[in-house]
Amino acid sequence: MADAVDITPEAERELVARARQGNEEAFGTLMRSHYDPVFRLVNSMLRDEHSARDVCQEIWLTVWKNLATFRGDAKFSTWVHPIATRRAIDHLRGRKRWFDRFIPFLSDDEESAAERSSGERVSAAREASESTDPRQDLEKQERRERFERAIASLPPKQRAVLALREVQGLSYDEIAENLGIARGTVMSRLFHARRLLVQKLGDQPCE
Repeated sequence: MADAVDITPEAERELVARARQGNEEAFGTLMRSHYDPVFRLVNSMLRDEHSARDVCQEIWLTVWKNLATFRGDAKFSTWVHPIATRRAIDHLRGRKRWFDRFIPFLSDDEESAAERSSGERVSAAREASESTDPRQDLEKQERRERFERAIASLPPKQRAVLALREVQGLSYDEIAENLGIARGTVMSRLFHARRLLVQKLGDQPCE
C-alpha cells in the first residue's frame, strides 16, 4: 500500500466528486488517505493482519462500485466505515470464530440484566479451562457451536454494534461516529443484541 496522504475536507469533497465521475486517480488518493484507519478497524475485529489486508481489498472494491450512492451528507469516512464493518463481520462468520470473541455472555439473572441495561460492557472471552474428559470437550464444543449460531442469527446492524463494542472496545460515542448513527441508537442496538443472545441461548451456560 502506498504511503498515506493527508487531505483537507475541501480537497476530499473535490476528490469524491471526481471519483464519482470515474476518475481512478482521484479514488486512489481517497483510498490512500483513509486506508490506515479502515485497516485498523478491520484488523481490530479480525485479529489477523493478512486476513485484514484481504478484507480491505474487498472493502475498497465495494466502495468503488457503490461510490455513486454516496451523497456527501456525512463525512466520507462515516460512509466507508459501515461497509468495512459489514465486510469484517461477513469474514468472521465465514471463519466461524465468533464464539472466540464473545464467550461468555452474562447469565440472565437480575444482576446481569441490570448491568446490560446500564450499557456496561460484557466481559471478553475467558480462557477455557483445560479438560482431559472427551465428554466434557464434546459438550463444550456443542455449546460453542450453539453460541456461534446465535451470533450469526442476529440482525446485521446489531452484529455490527456488538462487534465494535465487544471486539474493538469502542465507546458508544465512537461507535455512533463510526456508523453515523445516534448514541441512543447504539445503546438500543447493543442492548437488544445482548438480550437476543440470552434469549436464543436460554439458560444454558456459554462456557
